[in-house]
Amino acid sequence: MTTPYSFYKVEKKGAIAWVFLNRPEKKNAMGPTAWKEIIPIFADIDRDDDIRVAIVAGEGKDLSTGIDIMGMAPTIPTMKNWDMSARGKVQLFKDIFPLQDAMTCVEKCSKPVICCFHGYSIGAALDLGSACDIRLASDDARISLREAAVSFIADVGVLQRLPHIVGQGVTREMAYTAKFIDAKRAKEVNLVNETYPDKESLLKGAETLALEIASCTPLAVQGAKEVLNYCRGKSIADGLEYVAARSAMILPSEDMAETMTAFMEKRAPVYKGK
Repeated sequence: MTTPYSFYKVEKKGAIAWVFLNRPEKKNAMGPTAWKEIIPIFADIDRDDDIRVAIVAGEGKDLSTGIDIMGMAPTIPTMKNWDMSARGKVQLFKDIFPLQDAMTCVEKCSKPVICCFHGYSIGAALDLGSACDIRLASDDARISLREAAVSFIADVGVLQRLPHIVGQGVTREMAYTAKFIDAKRAKEVNLVNETYPDKESLLKGAETLALEIASCTPLAVQGAKEVLNYCRGKSIADGLEYVAARSAMILPSEDMAETMTAFMEKRAPVYKGK
């Protein structure tokens, strides 16, 4: 099933929701609709019990060249009018929050999300990727935390999330230099789990991984995501207490009974998330 949106193309196939940035003629640069539509898209994925994994990729060669600065300026009065007053700066402060929410909704989605870096994956594309659970790349990927090259501070999440993925040193190098890194380097610094020769094999690899995830009980998978997200920045003791409470919420379950039944019957389990 394909759901129509202005900027995105969403295709639900079995247990997988494919979310394509769909503005290839502009290298999937993210204008106003990109930031607005992503929230209802991931809210729908979150509540759809048939969907167990989402995959994010771009139509065309590139994932995205990042924020469409010219396209976004008219929607942010302070930037449109070059308002440097104190009042204007307070308003700009408030205008940044909805953009942050557009990335956070991916992280908060209960379903695991796989990001596919291919071609240019710049700025907001890296913000989006850092909000996903797992990242993969094709060999042609060129990834950059680009904001320092265009007089911005990256302010919608990458500076908060990326250090947990690649560490402080690599994050700071990328943020201070705005340099491009290729797929090989991205794998070396643990930004991506795996690399593939081209986009076609990248998408196939993402699908294979998604199906592996979807074959596991969603209660445990989604619970693990919640625990991992919660435990960032917490002490081990806080994390242990939380996971004990979270684990107690799903034990026992129908899925656990199905696991044992399937084992005795020597067949693959069929989980219902109950």
